[in-house]
Amino acid sequence: MPINSAPSASRRLLSLLSLLQVRRDWPGDLLAARLGVTSRTVRRDIDRLRELGYPVRAIKGPDGGYRLDAGAHLPPLLFDDEQAVALAVALRTAALVGAGIEEAAARALTTVTQLMPKRLRARLDALDTAIVKQPEEGDPQADIEVLIAIGAAIRSREELRFDYRSPTDRDDGPLVAPRRVHPHHLLAQAGRWYLLAWDPAREDWRIYRADRMTPRIPTGPRFTPREVPGGDPATFLAARFKGSPGPNTWPCQGEVILAAPAADVIPFARDGIVEPLDDNSCRVRLGAWSWAGLAATLSRWDVDIEVVDPPELRNAFADLARRAARAARAADGGTENQAVLPHPR
Repeated sequence: MPINSAPSASRRLLSLLSLLQVRRDWPGDLLAARLGVTSRTVRRDIDRLRELGYPVRAIKGPDGGYRLDAGAHLPPLLFDDEQAVALAVALRTAALVGAGIEEAAARALTTVTQLMPKRLRARLDALDTAIVKQPEEGDPQADIEVLIAIGAAIRSREELRFDYRSPTDRDDGPLVAPRRVHPHHLLAQAGRWYLLAWDPAREDWRIYRADRMTPRIPTGPRFTPREVPGGDPATFLAARFKGSPGPNTWPCQGEVILAAPAADVIPFARDGIVEPLDDNSCRVRLGAWSWAGLAATLSRWDVDIEVVDPPELRNAFADLARRAARAARAADGGTENQAVLPHPR
């Protein structure tokens, strides 16, 4: 049965579909009241939606009603303005998640934007500058099927068996037995996917990059989930990246005074704390995975530095100065024009 060509009937059908998408169950009388039609018209419009592939199920009960269920295939969907813009933004940034879905996302984005009214396309175009980092050619991408396999093992609470390729592995290297872990969380950070899992053999938590994993079939026995230390998987992952076995803090933290305005320091201080002292100096508390790394990070500002605390950071600057002096002498071929860096106070 073709849809009524009258504009009012078409708009009513779209309104009915929109209502069914935002609420699980709709009493028939309430739908009729919201659309301003009779219950008989609602039943006729429901039949039209079914002909278009929408699995609308009648609900039995005192009031009766309807429910939009999942079907065997994906029918046309209806989005409001905010949903359409959110979907387009998500598709535009899909390349940043490292799941290898860039081509499919680009095709879906083309479909969505072609149907958008001009006012929504203008809002979307204004967000172009928000896409800061695109993956470079050759960047590792996690296979979508691998992510799905990991996610299925997490939901089923089944031991995951997989081969893992480390950066030092060779194609002709010795065969390594598959790893066996209890998968708990799949997390995305900085364009890469990571599996947070409990390793029964080591009795400890382990983190694996999904782009280096090749799951094996079948999965292993079921397991009882554990709570991640601290209770928050994302915080736990961030702490491990900082080299901290416990709280989400850098293992090496220091305080210095930089001879630079706070406004020039804040944009590059990451998660550090910057306190203005005057127009030309500021106090900075920053962390890193090592004292040498912290000294090198602070040296990026190319200004005078006064170490406040602790002594380990002062020693790291002294060691950095000695290595810099040796590098300068080597660059000058040992001539008299040798660069000598002053020893930090």
